[in-house]
Amino acid sequence: MTTAHEWRPDVLGEPFEQLTLPLAPDGEGDVVATLVRYSPAPRLRLHRGPAADADVLYVHGWSDYFFQTELARFWHDQGARFHALDLRKYGRSLRPGQTSGFVDDLAVYDEDIAAALEAMGHGEGARRSRRLILLGHSTGGLTLSLWTDRHPGRVDALILNSPWLEFQAHSAGRAALAPLVDLRARLDPKAAMPNVDLGFYTRTVSRTLDGEWDYDLAWRPVRGFTIHPAWLTAVLAGHARVAAGLDIDAPVLTLLSARSTLLPYWTPDMLRSDVVLVVHDIAQRALGLAPNVTVAWLKDALHDVFLSAPPVRAAGYASVKRWMRGYLSGS
Repeated sequence: MTTAHEWRPDVLGEPFEQLTLPLAPDGEGDVVATLVRYSPAPRLRLHRGPAADADVLYVHGWSDYFFQTELARFWHDQGARFHALDLRKYGRSLRPGQTSGFVDDLAVYDEDIAAALEAMGHGEGARRSRRLILLGHSTGGLTLSLWTDRHPGRVDALILNSPWLEFQAHSAGRAALAPLVDLRARLDPKAAMPNVDLGFYTRTVSRTLDGEWDYDLAWRPVRGFTIHPAWLTAVLAGHARVAAGLDIDAPVLTLLSARSTLLPYWTPDMLRSDVVLVVHDIAQRALGLAPNVTVAWLKDALHDVFLSAPPVRAAGYASVKRWMRGYLSGS
């Protein structure tokens, strides 16, 4: 297990700290992931929260990184120890000369996740005294769903925040597109594909536009990272595996906006809906992840439920607490 003296102050300021996790080099050179932890001063608790004796690991989505300080405070208030992982080539882990967010197989992230869990005391084969909750947003939700399915017995609960479980053009569109993207990936895996992100999601989130959140626009660009065919092939393969059905052996909670607004032009409805995913398709796929799945619909939520307007975030946190009381408090 990684020792405490290797932790250093994080860009979010106290009480956040970060730990660099060296990984195996690839064709672009040295590779790292970065684990962030929330470490406020201990305080006397009169009541045990529903996540007492639990550790949480959060994994971000595509073209993203961890900056959600409110989310960390929420989990701390529930009694958990909160950690977040900036995957290789994202955010704190992005190094000069690297292709932002690039992998050619989502299973590559097994190394990142393994290193993070080892540092948290949840390494493979470790005798655990605390429960483990995984929390994934968007592509991070897809990655963690696949990982949890491949690693039975490791996780006590999986929470998904608008997970990218199916392609926006539905399964038929995915089936038609996948062979073409795969051929392009074989010919030029890092070719730049057309950018279909018009910046509407950033407009709903960033304080510089119509949102309320401050974050590093270099680590989370207005129109996202460049998409490459090998990366998209990896994501489509993940979607196909989810569509075939997984068998996750932990309870799953999926949080979704009540509706989607996917249009080629701006509309104020985008401030109260998911502008990235087709939420009803995601709900259908979520039900095939595990024998025990809960889907919570949140009116007026954004693609990242926990970046929505304050009343919507409050409803999202309340949904998580209710679910934990049922599935974790008595376990």
